[in-house]
Amino acid sequence: MSHNSELDTLAREIVRQHSHLALQANPLQRLPMDLTALPTLLTATMTQAVYAACCALDFIDADAQCVASAWQRQSERSGHFDANAWPTDPQDFGQLKSTLQRATNDSGFDSFAPCPHQLGLYAVLPDATWVGRMARAGVPTVQLRFKSDDPGAIKREVQAAVQAVQGTGALLFINDHWQAAIEAGAYGVHLGQEDLQSAELEPIRAADLRLGVSSHGYAEMLRAAAVQPSYIALGAVYATTLKRMATPPQGPARLKMYATLLRNTPTVAIGGIDAARLPEVLASGVGSVAVVRALVAADAPEAQVTSLQAMFTCRTPHRLAE
Repeated sequence: MSHNSELDTLAREIVRQHSHLALQANPLQRLPMDLTALPTLLTATMTQAVYAACCALDFIDADAQCVASAWQRQSERSGHFDANAWPTDPQDFGQLKSTLQRATNDSGFDSFAPCPHQLGLYAVLPDATWVGRMARAGVPTVQLRFKSDDPGAIKREVQAAVQAVQGTGALLFINDHWQAAIEAGAYGVHLGQEDLQSAELEPIRAADLRLGVSSHGYAEMLRAAAVQPSYIALGAVYATTLKRMATPPQGPARLKMYATLLRNTPTVAIGGIDAARLPEVLASGVGSVAVVRALVAADAPEAQVTSLQAMFTCRTPHRLAE
């Protein structure tokens, strides 16, 4: 059997076994004729086949490389290659192994303060008024996503949000505005991937604030995990009109793989999730679920909180991440 034929056979078997992870129909049709011409530095036949299969399954290049490398480690560890065994063990994803032990990682960063492993219903809200309203309605975790270029307005809104949750028991994360969050004494900060490059993480850690980081696939999960955050957000699960996404919706099947991989760290699913989709998202095993329009666009937000909260009742009680 030629090298290309062997590659094609392995790649096709992987695609057939995991076609539910594809974002478009007929993934086998997206396998190239000459797999040896794929633009990858991976050299082993097995890893080249995995890479080709992942590309056919619509994973972006960086994620396909991550999965191929993890599959190689998994095969070396187990002593054989199994096309059915999609890698979900943290030890096969390199730096993720030490990160999830919540120790000092290779970059010298200590873990951020832990948050509950299951943050429950997580409401992302536009201003302090909404934060207070949803906290009083019983939402356990709220995030202020306040958009403004005025430093004074940001400072006032963050302070108002911190005051709004007092006495409610709700945990308040501030999106992006980490300096104002530290000054106001918020529970935590949420940063996007692009913000990891510009934010000063050490002051956030030194202030004992929790840190949540967004991710949109395997490569970004590893990048997020490298800074030892309190939780990692996974999305977008479904299409959303609230912000322009660089990657397509990941879907519930991929979410289940991500949640399984990150089973030892708190996770939050986000993106296009409403009441109809919530049961499917919860079934993935993700620790928490963030909603935006499902609450702020509801006719009766407080009643919607009660309805959504009821769907969490079968979940395991909150526990602190180890």
